[in-house]
Amino acid sequence: MSETLTLNLGMADWLQFFLHYLSLSLLAIGGAIATIPDMHRFLVDQNLWLTDAQFNASVAIAQAAPGPNVLFIALMGWNVGMNAGSVVYGLLGITLAMAGMLIPSSVLTYNATQWGHRNRNLRAVRAFKQGMAPIVVALLIATGLILASASGKSLDHWPLWLLAGVSAVIFWRTQLHILWLLAVGALLGWFGWI
Repeated sequence: MSETLTLNLGMADWLQFFLHYLSLSLLAIGGAIATIPDMHRFLVDQNLWLTDAQFNASVAIAQAAPGPNVLFIALMGWNVGMNAGSVVYGLLGITLAMAGMLIPSSVLTYNATQWGHRNRNLRAVRAFKQGMAPIVVALLIATGLILASASGKSLDHWPLWLLAGVSAVIFWRTQLHILWLLAVGALLGWFGWI
């Protein structure tokens, strides 16, 4: 995260930042990680509040750290705030990003779960649950493409995509624990084979 930006964010910018995370919260079907493509568009491409390196490092550090994967939201807020110039802005970025991401989805999830449990035998409820699976998968694929292309790996880097496909099939069709697949991927990356 060596490359930083110098931002001059006003109250309207912070409000826009918070409102964007409020809207992303309702898109976070399958977890906050599924919203990475739109976060990248908003923070890096559209507003230039983060660099590609800061964006990718926020995701990578949070995924490597123990705890919930939603920590990358806090790191992005922190980086936007630090690019605005101070620790106080960093803490404001964390607060706005996390509150925006957690409040709407938590309230909606609680209410929808209560309703869904009461109406679990309705055909519409069952159809909704089945229909959400392909959307979650598509959002996760888009996340992988964004992260791979931002780190210099494009679609023509076939060993990476072959490894991802083989790993997915092995995980799907066997009882092999995912940590073994991650370990193999880490070793292949360490030796520079992918």
